[in-house]
Amino acid sequence: MLRRLSAKLTIALMAIIAVTCVAWIALTLFATRLYQEEVDQSLNSPLAHYISRAFPLITDGAVNQQALGGLFDQLMVINPRIEVYLLDLEGGILAFSAEPGRVKRDRVDLGPLRSWIAGPETLPLRGDDPRDLRGSKPFSAAEVYDNDRHAGYLYVVLGGEEYQSAADLLSGSYILRLALGAGSMGVLVALAAGVLSFAWLTRRLTRLSGAVETFREAGFETPAKLMGWRRDGDEIDRLGIAFEEMSQRIADQIEQLHRADAARRDMVANISHDLRTPLASLQGYLETLAMKQDSFSDEEKRKYLDLAVRQGDRLARLVAELFELTMLDSTGTRLNFEPFSLPELVQDVAQKFRPEAERKQLSLETEIPESAPFVRADIGLIERVLENLIENAIKYTPEGGSVRLSLAPDATGIELRVADTGRGIADEDRERIFERFYRAEKSRGEAPEGTGLGLAITRRILQLHDCPIKVESALGEGTAFTFRLPLAQM
Repeated sequence: MLRRLSAKLTIALMAIIAVTCVAWIALTLFATRLYQEEVDQSLNSPLAHYISRAFPLITDGAVNQQALGGLFDQLMVINPRIEVYLLDLEGGILAFSAEPGRVKRDRVDLGPLRSWIAGPETLPLRGDDPRDLRGSKPFSAAEVYDNDRHAGYLYVVLGGEEYQSAADLLSGSYILRLALGAGSMGVLVALAAGVLSFAWLTRRLTRLSGAVETFREAGFETPAKLMGWRRDGDEIDRLGIAFEEMSQRIADQIEQLHRADAARRDMVANISHDLRTPLASLQGYLETLAMKQDSFSDEEKRKYLDLAVRQGDRLARLVAELFELTMLDSTGTRLNFEPFSLPELVQDVAQKFRPEAERKQLSLETEIPESAPFVRADIGLIERVLENLIENAIKYTPEGGSVRLSLAPDATGIELRVADTGRGIADEDRERIFERFYRAEKSRGEAPEGTGLGLAITRRILQLHDCPIKVESALGEGTAFTFRLPLAQM
């Protein structure tokens, strides 16, 4: 329970309210005591002066015990809270109205008394409490005269020992008890309201925490779905929306990692197959030639050497394309963008493949406008893209077919299209033809000779140019690849 945010907030609120209540009660009691002392001292300020004038407390240099006795008796009847002390000129206590043994001091500091007689600036003004060696009390004071001669001081302590503690003060005041009771009830109401408010405010955080936990238990593969969260809401709403989007991205990335791992295993298997085949063939031809070179004629030796060379070329090409694709995938790949004429590049690459097309009795056609603006790209890599697409089209187009290269310029770029009349690509294979070593044929033995990396290299080059490539195909009708290059800013 204490691990929940609402519980922690409730405990924090209770602690804050408790500290605030203690401070408030202490301040209230302190202020009440000061106010009571101020009122009491203000009302009784002339008391000492009146007594000193009404009773001859010192006569002929001696304490008038008879007058003091009568004074003490009257004060005990009128106000038992008052304590009266007769002091000499040095502050020594000559007589007092308290019970014997209760007075702890022999003298009283005269500084506060003189300030009182001179007229205090603020009330309450406190003086020494004769019954407490460390205490002080509000008082009233006046000078005592003996035949017009200053003979001492009358020191009247107000309040006595009745209110020595906060408990005494609280028990002696109904209004104060009522105020504290009302304040305590208000604190309890505020605490209950705070608990309910925290529970209501943290309910979405509780739901979000549950969604996070569910997402974790699902192995981060099932994205969270939060209903009723608004993108234009408060911070918690925006946090929930951000988590939902983050969980979707994490789930997608994990799925991509699974697919990439499966593709990696397929790629390793395909690489092993494609490397093993030419290596085995190359080794077999060379071993046969080495064992039977004495019995072979020159023509047979040349035949086996040609076969070995072809397998060596195939192996070298596979390794070179693997290296090229690795370099394109590296983060340090830098493109050399420059303006160039795309029609001239298309004509040059088409001319390079025209003999191969004629050998297969294919028609290699170009559809190029008379004038076209320059494009901006890496001319070497775009040439590699054209070579891969044309080579692929020639490879999969049967005799008598055609391969067409066409350009379509507009205001922002030039669209290049390489179309053939070959066997076409099935719908289920169309999304995977750009994967490394993927071939649409059911059996790899049926595939024309190649590495299976050409289209992967093509897509990677165009990704580096931020140019998507599109494929359109129908079985038995042919395939067309299309991409678009931006115009150069001249």
